[in-house]
Amino acid sequence: MSVETLARIQFAFTIGFHFIFVPISLGLSVMLVLAERRYYKSGLAIDKGAAEMWKKIFAATFAIGVATGISMEFAFGTNWANYSRFVGDIFGAPLAAEGLLAFFLESTFLGVLLFGRERVSKGVYYLATWLVVIGAHLSALWIIIANSWMQTPAGYKVVDNVPRLDDFFAAALNPSTLPRYVHTVAATWTMGGFLVTAICAWYMLRRKHLWMVRRSIGPALVLAFVASLAMPFLGHWSAQEVGHHQPVKMAAFEGVYEDENGAPMTLVGYTDVGTDTTYGIKVPRLLSLLLYNDPNHKVEGLNDVPASDRPPIEISFQSYHLMVAVGMLMILIALVALVQHRRGKLETSRWLLIVLVPAVILPEIAIMSGWTAAEVGRQPWIVQGLLRTADAFSPTVSAAEIATSLTIFALIYLVLFVAWLRIVVRTIAAGPTLERVETRPHKARRHPAPTPAEEVEP
Repeated sequence: MSVETLARIQFAFTIGFHFIFVPISLGLSVMLVLAERRYYKSGLAIDKGAAEMWKKIFAATFAIGVATGISMEFAFGTNWANYSRFVGDIFGAPLAAEGLLAFFLESTFLGVLLFGRERVSKGVYYLATWLVVIGAHLSALWIIIANSWMQTPAGYKVVDNVPRLDDFFAAALNPSTLPRYVHTVAATWTMGGFLVTAICAWYMLRRKHLWMVRRSIGPALVLAFVASLAMPFLGHWSAQEVGHHQPVKMAAFEGVYEDENGAPMTLVGYTDVGTDTTYGIKVPRLLSLLLYNDPNHKVEGLNDVPASDRPPIEISFQSYHLMVAVGMLMILIALVALVQHRRGKLETSRWLLIVLVPAVILPEIAIMSGWTAAEVGRQPWIVQGLLRTADAFSPTVSAAEIATSLTIFALIYLVLFVAWLRIVVRTIAAGPTLERVETRPHKARRHPAPTPAEEVEP
Protein backbone atom coordinates (compact mmCIF):
# COMPACT_ATOMS: atom_id res chain seq x y z
CA MET A 1 0.00 0.00 0.00
CA SER A 2 1.38 3.44 -0.95
CA VAL A 3 2.46 6.13 1.50
CA GLU A 4 -0.29 8.44 0.28
CA THR A 5 -3.00 5.81 0.76
CA LEU A 6 -1.79 4.93 4.24
CA ALA A 7 -1.53 8.62 5.19
CA ARG A 8 -5.10 9.13 3.99
CA ILE A 9 -6.34 6.11 5.95
CA GLN A 10 -4.58 7.17 9.12
CA PHE A 11 -5.90 10.73 9.03
CA ALA A 12 -9.41 9.55 8.15
CA PHE A 13 -9.29 7.12 11.06
CA THR A 14 -7.98 9.65 13.59
CA ILE A 15 -10.34 12.45 12.62
CA GLY A 16 -13.26 10.04 12.29
CA PHE A 17 -12.69 8.68 15.78
CA HIS A 18 -12.24 12.18 17.18
CA PHE A 19 -15.43 13.35 15.54
CA ILE A 20 -17.49 10.66 17.27
CA PHE A 21 -17.23 12.70 20.46
CA VAL A 22 -17.46 16.26 19.13
CA PRO A 23 -21.23 16.15 18.39
CA ILE A 24 -21.90 14.46 21.73
CA SER A 25 -20.03 17.06 23.77
CA LEU A 26 -21.35 20.03 21.78
CA GLY A 27 -24.96 18.83 21.80
CA LEU A 28 -24.87 17.66 25.40
CA SER A 29 -23.53 21.05 26.50
CA VAL A 30 -26.89 22.55 25.48
CA MET A 31 -28.80 19.96 27.49
CA LEU A 32 -26.44 20.54 30.42
CA VAL A 33 -27.13 24.27 30.55
CA LEU A 34 -30.88 23.59 30.37
CA ALA A 35 -30.58 21.17 33.29
CA GLU A 36 -28.58 23.67 35.32
CA ARG A 37 -31.20 26.30 34.55
CA ARG A 38 -33.92 24.01 35.94
CA TYR A 39 -31.94 23.47 39.14
CA TYR A 40 -31.10 27.17 39.48
CA LYS A 41 -34.81 28.05 39.29
CA SER A 42 -36.23 25.15 41.31
CA GLY A 43 -33.61 24.16 43.87
CA LEU A 44 -34.94 20.59 43.72
CA ALA A 45 -32.58 17.73 44.49
CA ILE A 46 -33.78 15.78 41.45
CA ASP A 47 -32.84 18.67 39.15
CA LYS A 48 -29.41 18.85 40.75
CA GLY A 49 -28.99 15.08 40.33
CA ALA A 50 -29.94 15.25 36.65
CA ALA A 51 -27.52 18.12 36.00
CA GLU A 52 -24.74 16.21 37.76
CA MET A 53 -25.37 13.13 35.61
CA TRP A 54 -25.26 15.06 32.33
CA LYS A 55 -22.13 16.83 33.56
CA LYS A 56 -20.33 13.53 34.17
CA ILE A 57 -21.12 12.28 30.67
CA PHE A 58 -20.11 15.63 29.16
CA ALA A 59 -16.81 15.72 31.07
CA ALA A 60 -15.85 12.18 30.04
CA THR A 61 -16.67 12.98 26.41
CA PHE A 62 -14.79 16.29 26.52
CA ALA A 63 -11.69 14.57 27.93
CA ILE A 64 -11.50 11.91 25.22
CA GLY A 65 -12.23 14.52 22.57
CA VAL A 66 -9.25 16.56 23.72
CA ALA A 67 -6.96 13.52 23.78
CA THR A 68 -7.88 12.42 20.26
CA GLY A 69 -7.81 15.98 18.92
CA ILE A 70 -4.21 16.49 20.00
CA SER A 71 -3.01 13.38 18.17
CA MET A 72 -4.87 14.53 15.07
CA GLU A 73 -3.03 17.86 15.08
CA PHE A 74 0.34 16.10 15.35
CA ALA A 75 -0.48 14.32 12.09
CA PHE A 76 -0.27 17.66 10.26
CA GLY A 77 3.43 17.89 11.00
CA THR A 78 4.28 14.21 10.56
CA ASN A 79 2.29 12.63 7.73
CA TRP A 80 1.24 15.90 6.05
CA ALA A 81 4.31 18.12 6.29
CA ASN A 82 3.95 19.50 2.74
CA TYR A 83 0.40 20.53 3.55
CA SER A 84 1.50 22.19 6.81
CA ARG A 85 4.19 24.19 5.04
CA PHE A 86 1.77 25.23 2.30
CA VAL A 87 -1.09 26.47 4.51
CA GLY A 88 0.79 27.29 7.72
CA ASP A 89 0.56 31.06 7.32
CA ILE A 90 -3.24 30.86 7.06
CA PHE A 91 -4.21 27.67 8.87
CA GLY A 92 -2.25 28.58 12.00
CA ALA A 93 -4.37 31.65 12.80
CA PRO A 94 -7.73 29.90 13.39
CA LEU A 95 -6.06 27.00 15.20
CA ALA A 96 -4.29 29.43 17.54
CA ALA A 97 -7.53 31.35 18.08
CA GLU A 98 -9.33 28.09 18.84
CA GLY A 99 -6.82 27.28 21.55
CA LEU A 100 -6.57 30.77 23.08
CA LEU A 101 -10.12 32.07 22.73
CA ALA A 102 -12.24 28.91 22.91
CA PHE A 103 -10.53 25.83 24.33
CA PHE A 104 -9.08 27.64 27.36
CA LEU A 105 -12.46 29.26 28.05
CA GLU A 106 -14.26 25.93 27.88
CA SER A 107 -11.69 23.95 29.87
CA THR A 108 -11.27 26.63 32.56
CA PHE A 109 -14.94 26.88 33.38
CA LEU A 110 -15.40 23.13 33.04
CA GLY A 111 -13.04 23.02 36.04
CA VAL A 112 -15.52 25.21 37.89
CA LEU A 113 -18.32 22.78 36.99
CA LEU A 114 -16.32 19.77 38.14
CA PHE A 115 -14.92 21.16 41.40
CA GLY A 116 -16.79 24.33 42.24
CA ARG A 117 -20.37 23.29 43.01
CA GLU A 118 -19.92 23.89 46.74
CA ARG A 119 -17.28 26.62 46.38
CA VAL A 120 -19.10 29.24 44.32
CA SER A 121 -22.60 30.68 44.39
CA LYS A 122 -25.35 29.10 42.32
CA GLY A 123 -25.39 32.14 40.06
CA VAL A 124 -21.67 31.90 39.34
CA TYR A 125 -21.98 28.17 38.78
CA TYR A 126 -24.84 28.68 36.33
CA LEU A 127 -22.81 31.37 34.53
CA ALA A 128 -19.85 28.97 34.33
CA THR A 129 -22.12 26.45 32.59
CA TRP A 130 -23.03 29.04 29.98
CA LEU A 131 -19.36 29.89 29.46
CA VAL A 132 -18.58 26.21 28.87
CA VAL A 133 -21.31 26.11 26.23
CA ILE A 134 -20.05 29.31 24.60
CA GLY A 135 -16.48 28.02 24.63
CA ALA A 136 -17.52 24.75 23.00
CA HIS A 137 -19.36 26.57 20.23
CA LEU A 138 -16.51 29.04 19.70
CA SER A 139 -14.12 26.11 19.40
CA ALA A 140 -16.32 24.61 16.71
CA LEU A 141 -16.42 27.97 14.90
CA TRP A 142 -12.63 28.25 14.60
CA ILE A 143 -12.29 24.66 13.41
CA ILE A 144 -15.01 25.22 10.82
CA ILE A 145 -13.26 28.41 9.69
CA ALA A 146 -10.03 26.46 9.11
CA ASN A 147 -11.75 23.63 7.28
CA SER A 148 -13.96 25.94 5.24
CA TRP A 149 -10.94 27.87 4.02
CA MET A 150 -9.70 24.60 2.54
CA GLN A 151 -13.05 24.25 0.75
CA THR A 152 -13.40 27.84 -0.50
CA PRO A 153 -10.08 29.70 -0.05
CA ALA A 154 -10.32 33.49 0.34
CA GLY A 155 -8.39 36.41 1.83
CA TYR A 156 -4.96 35.31 0.59
CA LYS A 157 -2.34 36.18 -1.98
CA VAL A 158 0.20 33.79 -3.47
CA VAL A 159 3.84 34.58 -2.68
CA ASP A 160 6.54 32.19 -3.93
CA ASN A 161 3.84 29.63 -4.78
CA VAL A 162 2.53 29.67 -1.20
CA PRO A 163 -0.70 31.36 -0.01
CA ARG A 164 -0.12 34.19 2.47
CA LEU A 165 -2.83 35.70 4.65
CA ASP A 166 -3.89 38.98 3.07
CA ASP A 167 -7.28 39.69 4.68
CA PHE A 168 -8.06 37.89 7.94
CA PHE A 169 -11.79 38.60 7.89
CA ALA A 170 -12.13 37.56 4.24
CA ALA A 171 -10.31 34.31 5.05
CA ALA A 172 -12.34 33.66 8.21
CA LEU A 173 -15.66 34.56 6.59
CA ASN A 174 -14.96 32.71 3.36
CA PRO A 175 -18.07 31.72 1.36
CA SER A 176 -18.62 28.38 3.09
CA THR A 177 -17.92 29.30 6.74
CA LEU A 178 -21.31 30.50 7.93
CA PRO A 179 -23.56 27.95 6.18
CA ARG A 180 -21.28 25.09 7.22
CA TYR A 181 -20.97 26.30 10.81
CA VAL A 182 -24.70 26.75 11.37
CA HIS A 183 -25.43 23.44 9.64
CA THR A 184 -22.84 21.63 11.78
CA VAL A 185 -23.97 23.16 15.07
CA ALA A 186 -27.61 22.27 14.40
CA ALA A 187 -26.50 18.71 13.65
CA THR A 188 -24.73 18.49 17.01
CA TRP A 189 -27.84 19.79 18.76
CA THR A 190 -29.82 16.90 17.28
CA MET A 191 -27.18 14.65 18.83
CA GLY A 192 -27.69 16.20 22.25
CA GLY A 193 -31.47 15.99 22.02
CA PHE A 194 -31.49 12.38 20.82
CA LEU A 195 -28.89 11.32 23.42
CA VAL A 196 -30.87 12.64 26.39
CA THR A 197 -34.09 11.30 24.86
CA ALA A 198 -32.56 7.83 24.45
CA ILE A 199 -31.39 7.75 28.08
CA CYS A 200 -34.78 8.93 29.31
CA ALA A 201 -36.53 6.32 27.13
CA TRP A 202 -34.29 3.64 28.64
CA TYR A 203 -35.27 4.74 32.14
CA MET A 204 -38.95 4.72 31.15
CA LEU A 205 -38.67 1.16 29.87
CA ARG A 206 -37.12 0.12 33.19
CA ARG A 207 -39.47 2.32 35.25
CA LYS A 208 -36.55 4.07 36.94
CA HIS A 209 -35.81 7.72 37.77
CA LEU A 210 -39.18 8.78 36.41
CA TRP A 211 -39.19 12.12 38.23
CA MET A 212 -35.99 13.11 36.47
CA VAL A 213 -37.21 11.69 33.16
CA ARG A 214 -40.45 13.65 33.21
CA ARG A 215 -38.55 16.89 33.77
CA SER A 216 -35.81 16.18 31.22
CA ILE A 217 -37.40 14.47 28.25
CA GLY A 218 -39.62 17.38 27.18
CA PRO A 219 -36.75 19.83 26.49
CA ALA A 220 -34.72 17.02 24.92
CA LEU A 221 -37.52 16.14 22.48
CA VAL A 222 -38.08 19.79 21.61
CA LEU A 223 -34.38 20.25 20.88
CA ALA A 224 -34.21 17.03 18.86
CA PHE A 225 -37.25 17.96 16.78
CA VAL A 226 -36.46 21.65 16.23
CA ALA A 227 -32.83 20.98 15.32
CA SER A 228 -33.78 18.06 13.04
CA LEU A 229 -36.47 20.14 11.36
CA ALA A 230 -33.99 22.98 10.80
CA MET A 231 -31.49 20.69 9.09
CA PRO A 232 -33.17 20.58 5.64
CA PHE A 233 -33.33 24.37 5.52
CA LEU A 234 -29.77 24.84 6.75
CA GLY A 235 -28.65 22.06 4.42
CA HIS A 236 -30.34 23.89 1.55
CA TRP A 237 -28.31 27.00 2.38
CA SER A 238 -25.11 24.96 2.47
CA ALA A 239 -25.99 23.13 -0.75
CA GLN A 240 -26.55 26.42 -2.57
CA GLU A 241 -23.10 27.57 -1.46
CA VAL A 242 -21.58 24.31 -2.74
CA GLY A 243 -23.44 24.65 -6.03
CA HIS A 244 -22.03 28.13 -6.58
CA HIS A 245 -18.46 27.64 -5.37
CA GLN A 246 -17.81 23.88 -5.72
CA PRO A 247 -19.94 22.75 -8.66
CA VAL A 248 -17.86 19.59 -9.20
CA LYS A 249 -18.58 18.48 -5.65
CA MET A 250 -22.30 19.12 -6.09
CA ALA A 251 -22.30 17.21 -9.38
CA ALA A 252 -20.75 14.25 -7.52
CA PHE A 253 -23.34 14.56 -4.73
CA GLU A 254 -26.17 14.26 -7.22
CA GLY A 255 -24.49 12.08 -9.86
CA VAL A 256 -24.85 14.71 -12.61
CA TYR A 257 -22.65 13.82 -15.59
CA GLU A 258 -23.98 16.02 -18.39
CA ASP A 259 -24.57 19.77 -18.19
CA GLU A 260 -28.31 20.11 -17.97
CA ASN A 261 -30.83 22.93 -17.90
CA GLY A 262 -33.56 22.07 -15.45
CA ALA A 263 -31.60 19.23 -13.84
CA PRO A 264 -33.59 16.67 -11.84
CA MET A 265 -32.79 15.69 -8.25
CA THR A 266 -32.17 12.02 -7.50
CA LEU A 267 -33.95 11.03 -4.31
CA VAL A 268 -32.47 7.54 -4.12
CA GLY A 269 -30.34 5.56 -6.53
CA TYR A 270 -26.78 4.82 -7.57
CA THR A 271 -24.21 5.93 -10.11
CA ASP A 272 -22.58 3.73 -12.75
CA VAL A 273 -19.13 5.24 -13.19
CA GLY A 274 -18.39 2.95 -16.14
CA THR A 275 -21.24 4.34 -18.21
CA ASP A 276 -21.44 7.81 -16.59
CA THR A 277 -25.08 7.22 -15.71
CA THR A 278 -27.09 7.75 -12.55
CA TYR A 279 -30.07 5.49 -11.92
CA GLY A 280 -32.80 6.09 -9.37
CA ILE A 281 -35.96 7.96 -8.48
CA LYS A 282 -35.71 11.52 -9.80
CA VAL A 283 -37.81 14.66 -9.45
CA PRO A 284 -37.66 16.74 -12.66
CA ARG A 285 -36.04 20.21 -12.41
CA LEU A 286 -35.86 20.07 -8.62
CA LEU A 287 -32.05 20.26 -8.41
CA SER A 288 -31.90 23.42 -10.53
CA LEU A 289 -34.70 24.97 -8.48
CA LEU A 290 -33.10 24.22 -5.11
CA LEU A 291 -29.57 25.21 -6.06
CA TYR A 292 -30.27 28.35 -8.06
CA ASN A 293 -33.93 29.24 -7.31
CA ASP A 294 -34.64 28.69 -11.01
CA PRO A 295 -36.14 25.41 -12.33
CA ASN A 296 -34.45 25.97 -15.71
CA HIS A 297 -30.97 26.92 -14.49
CA LYS A 298 -28.04 24.94 -15.86
CA VAL A 299 -26.31 22.52 -13.51
CA GLU A 300 -22.73 21.71 -14.45
CA GLY A 301 -21.95 18.02 -14.96
CA LEU A 302 -18.88 15.88 -14.46
CA ASN A 303 -18.17 15.00 -18.10
CA ASP A 304 -16.55 18.39 -18.73
CA VAL A 305 -14.16 17.75 -15.83
CA PRO A 306 -10.95 15.76 -16.45
CA ALA A 307 -11.01 12.36 -14.78
CA SER A 308 -8.04 13.37 -12.62
CA ASP A 309 -10.06 16.27 -11.17
CA ARG A 310 -13.15 14.25 -10.29
CA PRO A 311 -13.85 13.06 -6.73
CA PRO A 312 -14.81 9.44 -5.95
CA ILE A 313 -18.34 9.77 -7.29
CA GLU A 314 -20.17 6.81 -5.77
CA ILE A 315 -18.86 7.47 -2.25
CA SER A 316 -19.80 11.15 -2.52
CA PHE A 317 -23.22 10.31 -3.94
CA GLN A 318 -24.18 7.63 -1.41
CA SER A 319 -22.82 9.40 1.69
CA TYR A 320 -24.67 12.60 0.73
CA HIS A 321 -27.95 10.78 0.16
CA LEU A 322 -27.53 8.72 3.33
CA MET A 323 -27.16 11.96 5.30
CA VAL A 324 -30.39 13.32 3.81
CA ALA A 325 -32.33 10.08 4.32
CA VAL A 326 -31.28 9.70 7.96
CA GLY A 327 -32.10 13.37 8.55
CA MET A 328 -35.65 12.82 7.32
CA LEU A 329 -35.99 9.75 9.54
CA MET A 330 -34.88 11.76 12.58
CA ILE A 331 -37.54 14.40 11.93
CA LEU A 332 -40.22 11.69 11.79
CA ILE A 333 -39.09 9.93 14.97
CA ALA A 334 -38.70 13.17 16.93
CA LEU A 335 -42.10 14.43 15.77
CA VAL A 336 -43.94 11.23 16.72
CA ALA A 337 -42.22 11.11 20.11
CA LEU A 338 -42.91 14.78 20.82
CA VAL A 339 -46.60 14.40 19.92
CA GLN A 340 -46.94 11.35 22.15
CA HIS A 341 -45.18 13.19 24.96
CA ARG A 342 -47.49 16.19 24.64
CA ARG A 343 -50.48 13.81 24.74
CA GLY A 344 -49.11 12.20 27.91
CA LYS A 345 -48.81 8.79 26.24
CA LEU A 346 -45.08 8.43 25.69
CA GLU A 347 -44.49 6.46 28.90
CA THR A 348 -47.03 3.84 27.82
CA SER A 349 -45.88 3.68 24.17
CA ARG A 350 -43.43 0.83 24.70
CA TRP A 351 -42.77 0.35 20.99
CA LEU A 352 -41.82 4.00 20.61
CA LEU A 353 -39.53 3.91 23.64
CA ILE A 354 -37.80 0.87 22.14
CA VAL A 355 -37.29 2.87 18.94
CA LEU A 356 -35.96 5.93 20.78
CA VAL A 357 -33.15 4.08 22.55
CA PRO A 358 -31.18 2.96 19.45
CA ALA A 359 -32.22 6.13 17.59
CA VAL A 360 -29.34 7.84 19.42
CA ILE A 361 -27.04 6.48 16.70
CA LEU A 362 -28.94 8.25 13.90
CA PRO A 363 -27.41 11.72 14.40
CA GLU A 364 -23.92 10.17 14.42
CA ILE A 365 -24.67 8.38 11.14
CA ALA A 366 -26.00 11.55 9.54
CA ILE A 367 -23.08 13.67 10.78
CA MET A 368 -20.43 11.16 9.70
CA SER A 369 -22.10 10.75 6.32
CA GLY A 370 -22.23 14.50 5.82
CA TRP A 371 -18.56 14.97 6.69
CA THR A 372 -17.61 12.07 4.43
CA ALA A 373 -19.47 13.70 1.56
CA ALA A 374 -17.90 17.11 2.27
CA GLU A 375 -14.33 15.82 2.49
CA VAL A 376 -14.42 13.15 -0.21
CA GLY A 377 -16.40 15.43 -2.52
CA ARG A 378 -13.57 18.00 -2.76
CA GLN A 379 -10.96 15.47 -3.78
CA PRO A 380 -8.46 15.40 -5.41
CA TRP A 381 -7.88 18.78 -3.71
CA ILE A 382 -6.83 19.14 -0.08
CA VAL A 383 -7.06 22.91 -0.60
CA GLN A 384 -9.59 23.54 -3.35
CA GLY A 385 -7.85 24.60 -6.55
CA LEU A 386 -4.50 25.25 -4.82
CA LEU A 387 -3.00 22.02 -3.49
CA ARG A 388 -3.73 18.42 -4.40
CA THR A 389 -3.91 15.79 -1.70
CA ALA A 390 -1.32 13.73 -3.56
CA ASP A 391 1.17 16.60 -3.15
CA ALA A 392 0.45 17.24 0.52
CA PHE A 393 1.80 14.23 2.41
CA SER A 394 5.29 13.91 3.89
CA PRO A 395 7.76 12.41 1.41
CA THR A 396 10.22 11.34 4.13
CA VAL A 397 7.78 9.15 6.08
CA SER A 398 7.74 5.53 4.94
CA ALA A 399 4.71 3.30 4.50
CA ALA A 400 5.97 1.01 7.27
CA GLU A 401 6.21 3.93 9.71
CA ILE A 402 2.67 5.07 8.94
CA ALA A 403 1.34 1.51 9.21
CA THR A 404 3.05 1.12 12.58
CA SER A 405 1.71 4.39 13.96
CA LEU A 406 -1.76 3.58 12.60
CA THR A 407 -1.73 0.26 14.45
CA ILE A 408 -0.62 1.95 17.68
CA PHE A 409 -3.32 4.61 17.30
CA ALA A 410 -5.95 1.92 16.74
CA LEU A 411 -4.97 0.08 19.92
CA ILE A 412 -4.83 3.26 22.02
CA TYR A 413 -8.15 4.47 20.64
CA LEU A 414 -9.73 1.11 21.38
CA VAL A 415 -8.65 1.40 25.01
CA LEU A 416 -9.89 4.99 25.19
CA PHE A 417 -13.24 4.09 23.66
CA VAL A 418 -13.78 1.18 26.03
CA ALA A 419 -12.86 3.39 29.01
CA TRP A 420 -15.22 6.15 27.85
CA LEU A 421 -18.04 3.67 27.19
CA ARG A 422 -17.63 2.10 30.64
CA ILE A 423 -17.80 5.51 32.31
CA VAL A 424 -20.91 6.53 30.37
CA VAL A 425 -22.68 3.20 30.92
CA ARG A 426 -21.90 3.23 34.64
CA THR A 427 -23.08 6.82 34.94
CA ILE A 428 -26.36 5.99 33.22
CA ALA A 429 -26.79 2.82 35.27
CA ALA A 430 -26.26 4.75 38.51
CA GLY A 431 -28.66 7.47 37.42
CA PRO A 432 -29.09 10.83 39.13
CA THR A 433 -28.03 10.95 42.76
CA LEU A 434 -30.73 12.32 45.07
CA GLU A 435 -29.35 14.62 47.74
CA ARG A 436 -31.28 16.90 50.01
CA VAL A 437 -30.79 20.55 49.05
CA GLU A 438 -30.17 22.64 52.16
CA THR A 439 -30.46 26.05 50.49
CA ARG A 440 -32.70 27.32 47.75
CA PRO A 441 -31.98 29.99 45.12
CA HIS A 442 -34.11 33.08 44.61
CA LYS A 443 -37.66 32.33 43.42
CA ALA A 444 -37.30 28.59 44.05
CA ARG A 445 -40.42 26.48 43.81
CA ARG A 446 -41.58 25.06 47.12
CA HIS A 447 -41.72 21.40 46.13
CA PRO A 448 -39.88 18.75 48.13
CA ALA A 449 -37.49 16.43 46.37
CA PRO A 450 -39.04 13.00 45.79
CA THR A 451 -38.29 10.17 48.17
CA PRO A 452 -36.63 7.07 46.69
CA ALA A 453 -39.99 5.29 46.80
CA GLU A 454 -41.81 8.15 45.09
CA GLU A 455 -39.05 8.51 42.55
CA VAL A 456 -39.70 5.08 40.96
CA GLU A 457 -43.47 5.26 40.96
CA PRO A 458 -45.12 5.36 37.51
